[in-house]
Amino acid sequence: MRIAIVGAGLAGLSCADELTGAGHHVVLFDKGRGPGGRMSTRRIKTVLGEVSVDHGAPYFTVRDSQFRAAVGGWEQQGLVQQWPAGGIDSWVGVPNMNAVVKNLASRHETHWNTFVQGLAQEGGQWRIATDTGLHGPFETLIVATPAEQAVPLLSLHDLAMARTASLAWSKPCWVGAFIFAEALDTTAHFLRDRGPMALAICNRIKPQRADPECWVVHANTDWSMTHLEAPAAEVAQNLLAALLEALALPQAAPIEVMAHRWRYARPPEGACETQWNPSIALGACGDWQLGPRAECAWLSGRALARTALKSWRAPVAVLRA
Repeated sequence: MRIAIVGAGLAGLSCADELTGAGHHVVLFDKGRGPGGRMSTRRIKTVLGEVSVDHGAPYFTVRDSQFRAAVGGWEQQGLVQQWPAGGIDSWVGVPNMNAVVKNLASRHETHWNTFVQGLAQEGGQWRIATDTGLHGPFETLIVATPAEQAVPLLSLHDLAMARTASLAWSKPCWVGAFIFAEALDTTAHFLRDRGPMALAICNRIKPQRADPECWVVHANTDWSMTHLEAPAAEVAQNLLAALLEALALPQAAPIEVMAHRWRYARPPEGACETQWNPSIALGACGDWQLGPRAECAWLSGRALARTALKSWRAPVAVLRA
C-alpha cells in the first residue's frame, strides 16, 4: 500500500516506521528545509565559524515504557544521551537535538521544502496538491502536523476529526539564541523562570557541544503570547536584555543574535484519542493528541499506525473465520 504522510516531525516519522515495518511504502511531505520539527537545530554563520544551535526543544523526557525502549535503541546508535541537568528523565540528541529526527527521516522517502496546499480523494485514491505539483495516488493519507495546520486539511474530508483538532489549539513560544566570542563570566548555566524567560541554557553544558559560547532563551507562554506578532529583532533584544540582567552581565555583547517564533509550541495536555477514519483511510497524529512533549508526538504516530494496521487486518480475519 502507498501511504502519504503530511509532516515529517517525530509523530509522522514514528508512524512511518511502523507502517514500513509492516511492508507498506510511505512517502512524507514537509514544508521544512530539513529534519527537525520542534527538535530542530539551526546552523548560524559567525566570524568564529558556523555554530549549531538547538533552537527547538531544549531536551526531551522519557517516561513511557514504549518510548524508553526506543530511546534505548537511539542511545546504542549514539544519537542521544541522558542530560541530568534537565531532570532525572531528561535526554538530548547528540551532537545536536535533531540527530534522532535526521536518522529516522533517512529511512524514508521524504520531500522537504514542500508546502501541502490541499488533499483530494477520488475513487478511493488520495492525491496531494503542493507548491511543487500534484503527488499521488495514495491509498492512505495521514496528517501529522500541528492541530492548527491539520484543521484546513481535514475539514473537507472528516468534519469530526477537524473539529477535534480545532479544540487542541497550541500556545506559542519565542526563542532567542545569543552567541558570544568568549565564555561569559558566570557560574550559572541553566536558569528557570526569570522574568520573561521560562528557560535559559548555555548550549555547551549539553553533551558533545563545542564552543563558542551560545545561550538559548525560551520565553514563557504569557510573554510569547503578548509579543506574538512583534518583530524578531525586537524580541531578540528583549530576551537578550533579560538574560544579561539575570546573569548580572549588562555589558556582555554577543557577536550574533537570533529569534525564532514557534507559533504552535505547546499543545494542551491529553486532548483526544487516536484519530482514524477507516472508511476513507484518513488519519491524524501529533503531540496535540496527548501532550506537549516529544514522547507524546512519537507515541501518537505509533498508535495511529497500529490502529490503521489493525483495521486493515480485521476484514482478513473475518474472511478466514
